[in-house]
Amino acid sequence: MSTSLRPDRDAVALAVSGLLGGLLLWRLGLHTQGGRPFSAPWITLVPVTAMAAAELLRRNAPRTALTIGVVALVADQFTRGSLATVLMFTDVMYAAALYGTPAAARRLPVATLLVTVASTIGFLAWFRRPEALLIGLVIGLVSFIPALTGVSVRSHRTAADTARLAAAQTARLAEMDRIQAVVAERARMARELHDMVANHLSAVAIHSTAALSIDDPETSRSALKVIRENSVEGLAEMRRLIGLLREGGEDGEDGAPAAAPTLASLDALVEQANVNGAAGGLVCVREDTRPPEAGALPTPVELAAYRIVQESLTNALKHAAPGPVTVRLALVDEVLTVEVTSVSGSRPGPTAPGSGAGLVGMRERVALLGGTFAAGAEPDGEGTKLWRVRAELPVRERESRE
Repeated sequence: MSTSLRPDRDAVALAVSGLLGGLLLWRLGLHTQGGRPFSAPWITLVPVTAMAAAELLRRNAPRTALTIGVVALVADQFTRGSLATVLMFTDVMYAAALYGTPAAARRLPVATLLVTVASTIGFLAWFRRPEALLIGLVIGLVSFIPALTGVSVRSHRTAADTARLAAAQTARLAEMDRIQAVVAERARMARELHDMVANHLSAVAIHSTAALSIDDPETSRSALKVIRENSVEGLAEMRRLIGLLREGGEDGEDGAPAAAPTLASLDALVEQANVNGAAGGLVCVREDTRPPEAGALPTPVELAAYRIVQESLTNALKHAAPGPVTVRLALVDEVLTVEVTSVSGSRPGPTAPGSGAGLVGMRERVALLGGTFAAGAEPDGEGTKLWRVRAELPVRERESRE
């Protein structure tokens, strides 16, 4: 309810039209009753004017308007009466139920119903004639029906406001879900782009540095060969990623994007790592203790395992000291264990800087599958410090995550 007492346009229009209607009825000599204590015609204009004033307050001060309206209606019963006063009172009662406080909206229909019933019984007992029921009917039409109508309209407006609020909240939740989906998709794309391209670019950086720093034609030719191979493979990986991002890409059969890499491609990945790391004294080997009957794993698991191995080999190419780089795979109790170890330390020759994004990406991949991830340096018991990356990936969705 507004705190300003300035009437709105509707209230002014109703008040002016009601007052003019009352003046017209008075000028024509049309009254609702006769034989009243104040029978002078002009006195009828006093309740009409008071009721018109109540109409001005119908929305901004409904309680005050209803009080003035009740007094004016009662006063009108002692005059010759005006139909305009009665009609304006019905609107004041309606506005009091519609714009008043929630407590007033609850009480007005009950109060007017009680007044209607009590008045009907009282007049029937007084006059002892059936026509007395018409008085109760008129009182109900003037008070109870407008109050009930106001409460009904108020309920519909409240329901509409609630529905609009719920729709707005649903829209906000949908927008939040969309933003989260976009953020998650961007993170996934960033992981894929980093894992696919970083390995090849690291090899290109290391071998190009070697070719520039060592003045040996054979070394330069070997480095350029490795650079070309990694450049071609990096472009192929980039085309595959673009095909995955495009709807209806042309990388696969029937216009479908090419399939994601699997663990079956690890042999080629290890072989490539041996070629790229040969100049730095790295020897990459693969140990697979999975049972032969294990078969293919779910695509998300195989993709995550492949990317973890790929990123671990890339990090070894950048930072590992000369020595073995071991890739181990094991499958026990429906948990795939991926472990990559390399010698931790420094090595002579060119290296490539790291950003730390690879470890973050691996950790995110494992977390999405509900697995565990650990990476860090630790001694091997023979005086050599190893850098170990270990990930445990559940092959089936765990019950705790259902």
